[in-house]
Amino acid sequence: MQAWTSNPTFTAYAITSLVLCANLFYLWAKSGAQRNRSKTVMNAEDARTISKGASVVASDPPEVARVLRAHANAMAVNLPFLMLGLLYVMAGGTAGLAYIIFGVFVAARLLHSFAYLNQVQPWRTISFVVSAVAAFALLGDIAWMLKV
Repeated sequence: MQAWTSNPTFTAYAITSLVLCANLFYLWAKSGAQRNRSKTVMNAEDARTISKGASVVASDPPEVARVLRAHANAMAVNLPFLMLGLLYVMAGGTAGLAYIIFGVFVAARLLHSFAYLNQVQPWRTISFVVSAVAAFALLGDIAWMLKV
Protein backbone atom coordinates (compact mmCIF):
# COMPACT_ATOMS: atom_id res chain seq x y z
CA MET A 1 0.00 0.00 0.00
CA GLN A 2 1.41 3.36 -0.96
CA ALA A 3 1.76 6.26 1.44
CA TRP A 4 -0.98 8.89 1.34
CA THR A 5 1.45 11.56 0.24
CA SER A 6 2.47 9.60 -2.86
CA ASN A 7 -1.16 9.05 -3.90
CA PRO A 8 -2.10 11.60 -6.62
CA THR A 9 -5.78 11.35 -5.72
CA PHE A 10 -4.95 12.26 -2.13
CA THR A 11 -2.82 15.15 -3.42
CA ALA A 12 -5.85 16.47 -5.33
CA TYR A 13 -7.92 16.14 -2.16
CA ALA A 14 -5.28 17.84 -0.01
CA ILE A 15 -4.99 20.80 -2.40
CA THR A 16 -8.79 21.08 -2.51
CA SER A 17 -8.99 21.04 1.29
CA LEU A 18 -6.31 23.69 1.63
CA VAL A 19 -7.95 26.05 -0.85
CA LEU A 20 -11.43 25.61 0.62
CA CYS A 21 -10.10 26.17 4.15
CA ALA A 22 -8.21 29.26 2.99
CA ASN A 23 -11.46 30.59 1.51
CA LEU A 24 -13.24 30.02 4.84
CA PHE A 25 -10.42 31.74 6.74
CA TYR A 26 -10.63 34.69 4.33
CA LEU A 27 -14.39 35.02 4.87
CA TRP A 28 -13.86 34.69 8.63
CA ALA A 29 -11.29 37.51 8.64
CA LYS A 30 -13.44 39.61 6.29
CA SER A 31 -16.38 39.38 8.69
CA GLY A 32 -14.19 40.74 11.48
CA ALA A 33 -12.89 43.52 9.25
CA GLN A 34 -16.43 44.47 8.23
CA ARG A 35 -17.54 44.46 11.86
CA ASN A 36 -14.57 46.66 12.77
CA ARG A 37 -15.43 49.09 9.95
CA SER A 38 -19.05 49.26 11.10
CA LYS A 39 -17.89 49.89 14.69
CA THR A 40 -20.49 47.47 16.02
CA VAL A 41 -20.39 44.44 18.30
CA MET A 42 -23.03 41.96 19.40
CA ASN A 43 -21.74 41.53 22.95
CA ALA A 44 -21.42 44.27 25.57
CA GLU A 45 -18.14 42.87 26.89
CA ASP A 46 -16.57 43.33 23.45
CA ALA A 47 -17.50 47.01 23.45
CA ARG A 48 -15.74 47.38 26.80
CA THR A 49 -12.57 45.47 25.91
CA ILE A 50 -11.79 44.49 22.33
CA SER A 51 -13.62 47.18 20.36
CA LYS A 52 -13.69 50.16 22.68
CA GLY A 53 -16.19 52.73 21.53
CA ALA A 54 -18.15 50.31 19.36
CA SER A 55 -21.92 50.27 19.53
CA VAL A 56 -23.64 47.18 20.88
CA VAL A 57 -26.30 46.10 18.38
CA ALA A 58 -29.02 43.45 18.47
CA SER A 59 -28.44 42.39 14.87
CA ASP A 60 -25.57 42.60 12.43
CA PRO A 61 -25.33 45.57 10.07
CA PRO A 62 -26.08 44.54 6.45
CA GLU A 63 -22.41 44.57 5.36
CA VAL A 64 -21.44 42.25 8.23
CA ALA A 65 -24.48 40.01 7.77
CA ARG A 66 -23.65 39.52 4.07
CA VAL A 67 -20.15 38.25 4.84
CA LEU A 68 -21.48 35.99 7.60
CA ARG A 69 -24.05 34.53 5.18
CA ALA A 70 -21.33 33.89 2.60
CA HIS A 71 -19.25 32.18 5.29
CA ALA A 72 -22.18 30.07 6.52
CA ASN A 73 -22.99 29.03 2.95
CA ALA A 74 -19.38 28.03 2.29
CA MET A 75 -19.24 25.99 5.49
CA ALA A 76 -22.54 24.25 4.76
CA VAL A 77 -21.46 23.25 1.25
CA ASN A 78 -17.75 22.60 1.78
CA LEU A 79 -18.12 20.19 4.69
CA PRO A 80 -20.18 17.54 2.85
CA PHE A 81 -17.96 17.90 -0.21
CA LEU A 82 -14.80 17.38 1.84
CA MET A 83 -16.34 14.32 3.48
CA LEU A 84 -17.23 12.93 0.07
CA GLY A 85 -13.77 13.77 -1.23
CA LEU A 86 -12.14 11.79 1.56
CA LEU A 87 -14.46 8.84 0.87
CA TYR A 88 -13.50 9.08 -2.80
CA VAL A 89 -9.80 8.89 -1.94
CA MET A 90 -10.33 6.01 0.49
CA ALA A 91 -12.44 4.11 -2.05
CA GLY A 92 -9.59 4.27 -4.56
CA GLY A 93 -10.94 6.95 -6.88
CA THR A 94 -8.81 7.99 -9.84
CA ALA A 95 -6.68 11.12 -9.74
CA GLY A 96 -7.79 12.33 -13.16
CA LEU A 97 -11.46 12.46 -12.22
CA ALA A 98 -10.57 13.86 -8.79
CA TYR A 99 -8.70 16.79 -10.33
CA ILE A 100 -11.66 17.53 -12.62
CA ILE A 101 -14.46 17.28 -10.03
CA PHE A 102 -12.44 18.84 -7.21
CA GLY A 103 -11.19 21.62 -9.50
CA VAL A 104 -14.68 22.47 -10.75
CA PHE A 105 -16.00 22.50 -7.19
CA VAL A 106 -13.20 24.73 -5.88
CA ALA A 107 -13.46 27.18 -8.79
CA ALA A 108 -17.24 27.38 -8.37
CA ARG A 109 -16.98 27.94 -4.61
CA LEU A 110 -14.37 30.68 -5.00
CA LEU A 111 -16.55 32.36 -7.61
CA HIS A 112 -19.54 31.97 -5.29
CA SER A 113 -17.73 33.73 -2.44
CA PHE A 114 -16.67 36.55 -4.76
CA ALA A 115 -20.17 36.89 -6.21
CA TYR A 116 -21.79 36.80 -2.78
CA LEU A 117 -19.51 39.48 -1.34
CA ASN A 118 -19.90 41.69 -4.39
CA GLN A 119 -23.64 41.12 -4.89
CA VAL A 120 -23.20 39.73 -8.40
CA GLN A 121 -26.16 37.85 -9.81
CA PRO A 122 -26.68 35.59 -11.69
CA TRP A 123 -23.10 34.43 -11.05
CA ARG A 124 -23.76 33.68 -7.39
CA THR A 125 -26.56 31.29 -8.32
CA ILE A 126 -24.70 29.81 -11.29
CA SER A 127 -21.61 29.10 -9.21
CA PHE A 128 -23.75 27.53 -6.47
CA VAL A 129 -25.45 25.23 -8.99
CA VAL A 130 -22.11 24.27 -10.59
CA SER A 131 -20.67 23.38 -7.16
CA ALA A 132 -23.80 21.33 -6.37
CA VAL A 133 -23.48 19.45 -9.67
CA ALA A 134 -19.83 18.69 -8.88
CA ALA A 135 -20.78 17.44 -5.40
CA PHE A 136 -23.53 15.20 -6.78
CA ALA A 137 -21.15 13.90 -9.48
CA LEU A 138 -18.70 12.95 -6.75
CA LEU A 139 -21.45 11.31 -4.70
CA GLY A 140 -22.60 9.36 -7.75
CA ASP A 141 -19.10 8.22 -8.60
CA ILE A 142 -18.51 7.01 -5.03
CA ALA A 143 -21.83 5.11 -5.09
CA TRP A 144 -20.85 3.59 -8.45
CA MET A 145 -17.42 2.52 -7.15
CA LEU A 146 -18.93 0.98 -4.02
CA LYS A 147 -21.78 -0.56 -6.02
CA VAL A 148 -24.31 0.96 -3.63
